[in-house]
Amino acid sequence: MPIRTRPTTWRTLATAATAALTATLLTPAAADAAPQDSRPVHSYADAVREAVWVDTGLDEDRDGRTDRVAVDIVRPREAARKGRKVPVIMDASPYYSCCGRGNESQTKTYDGNGDIVRMPLFYDNFFVPRGYAVVGVDLAGTSRSDGCVDVGGRSDIRSAKAVVDWLNGRAKAYSSRTGGEPVRADWTDGSTGMIGKSWDGTIANGVAATGVEGLKTIVPIAAISTWYDYYFSQGAPLYGSGPDRLARYVQTPEARESCAEVARELVDGAPRTGDRTPLWTARDYVRAAKKVRASVFLVHGMQDLNVRMQHVGPWWDALGKNGVRRKIWLSQTGHVDPFDFRRAEWVRTLHRWFDHELKGIDNGIDREPVADIERAPDEWVTSAAWPPRGTHTVTLRPARGAQDGVGTLGRRPGRSTATFTDDPALGETDWAPRIDTPTPEKAGFVTRPLTRGLRLAGSSRVTVTVTPSTPTAHLSAVLVDLGPDTVRDYGDAGEGIVTLPERTCWGPSTEGDSSCYRETRAKTADVGHTVVSRGWADLGEHAGTGRGEPLVPGKRYTLTLDLAATDHVVPRGHRLALIVAGTDRGLIDPPADTPTLTLDLARTSARVPFVGGAAAFARATSGPPVTAARTAPDGVRPPATAHRVPGETR
Repeated sequence: MPIRTRPTTWRTLATAATAALTATLLTPAAADAAPQDSRPVHSYADAVREAVWVDTGLDEDRDGRTDRVAVDIVRPREAARKGRKVPVIMDASPYYSCCGRGNESQTKTYDGNGDIVRMPLFYDNFFVPRGYAVVGVDLAGTSRSDGCVDVGGRSDIRSAKAVVDWLNGRAKAYSSRTGGEPVRADWTDGSTGMIGKSWDGTIANGVAATGVEGLKTIVPIAAISTWYDYYFSQGAPLYGSGPDRLARYVQTPEARESCAEVARELVDGAPRTGDRTPLWTARDYVRAAKKVRASVFLVHGMQDLNVRMQHVGPWWDALGKNGVRRKIWLSQTGHVDPFDFRRAEWVRTLHRWFDHELKGIDNGIDREPVADIERAPDEWVTSAAWPPRGTHTVTLRPARGAQDGVGTLGRRPGRSTATFTDDPALGETDWAPRIDTPTPEKAGFVTRPLTRGLRLAGSSRVTVTVTPSTPTAHLSAVLVDLGPDTVRDYGDAGEGIVTLPERTCWGPSTEGDSSCYRETRAKTADVGHTVVSRGWADLGEHAGTGRGEPLVPGKRYTLTLDLAATDHVVPRGHRLALIVAGTDRGLIDPPADTPTLTLDLARTSARVPFVGGAAAFARATSGPPVTAARTAPDGVRPPATAHRVPGETR
């Protein structure tokens, strides 16, 4: 359990945390019962702290010698003295020196010998006393490593995979960046778990997709599963720049000078047209899901507008199709680590997960519900499977309503058309509050007020048939819960959390590495609607070839938009809405033209996964009339338009 403190010195916090952990060990119940978890029996203060450089076998910086990546290690000294081998928890990151990790932006610090003093985050403080080694890897081209950053490509993934290979005796490491003595990892049993948020978690996904032996589990938090979907959505650009900017952001000055060729490849291979190129194929881990041997504990914010929920559905489904053991947490936050939105339960669950996957302790976590979903701020529910058993896709159809521009959504096919004109100055937070008012920039369709709650779980698809007036057009499709609620304020700078001055401690500390972190609480907003799921596309991608083409004004096109996975309950009295529009301000870039689009309602539909399927939808939209819950302006701020960096925020 954590120790709650007011701000004080690290030495005092270390003493308090150590005393609490020792007291736990001395209770009679703990002494008599068979251990169901690893115990903090090793000294953190006396842990072995060392650095090695692992040879990746690549020469990405073209200097005539193979690149070496820096690996900082903290491991229990007592286990080494007794010849007991320990498993490894590894976080491979580009952020250890440039940007920092976690809510407090911690960077690595070193002593005069170059050995690690502060390893960012709580992992080493908590897990080393429990018989784990914690390893922090500087990706190639960052911090103390050679090589080049290639943003999820061969160099990035080999940086971490080579370390897994070294931990299992299949790669070479040395005591210095150049020259040095060979170093063997004879202190580990080779069982490795990778963890990390955003880019770090993305590397875990990519390494798992190589099928490397010895990687037993990964815990990707708010992670990318295919890099194309970080920059584009079915051809529609999400940001005004490409992976070359991201490489420059994190790599060392030396790498910027020596990696010009790699930078040029990132520019040439990722054209802003949105075409799918070999560069993107090489960074698509979903395609390689059949190689994954490791179990996966996936964590993501359902309102993450940095690494969006589009990265969850296809990856989760592909892993399940290939028999991978999975667990998932879905929060209401944006791009936030679970340590900062559900701290105590996160540490407890992560501890049990690593104990089971890396130490083989039968603690029952594999027999517990697969999914934890945040239904309201700090209110969680579980599902034995995800999506839940009994979830079936239902086809909903938009139809013309009593007044132009305000349509209905139900099971019967619609007729006629709806017309809207792209307005890049507006987006989902403008469209939804005006759902009952005809406005020129959107087409909106709503169900009747629900007579009972209706749960969506999984990924939706919206097929539209539209006629554009210009050679270019972008489309957005949004599912919205219309009705008042209190949600985490994901549009705020904290993306759903507020950081507090009080600290809690998670393991022992040293003078140079505190285990004590500032607490948080939920930052909430009262809203009149909740965006449930989103999808975007370039209409020029209608053929599904991966290459956009100019449109013929006046010609009819059919396109299916893939909407992000979600888990949401639309309550009784609320309405479910489908909005089809053009540019979603702050979330996709506008097209070159300003098109007017005519939507053929008879050839437009939404396939939505409901728990209980068509019968559940029928029950929720039938029966005596229910007064509609009043909608109001959204209390969540519109998405920011600035380009983000995965891991740069919370």
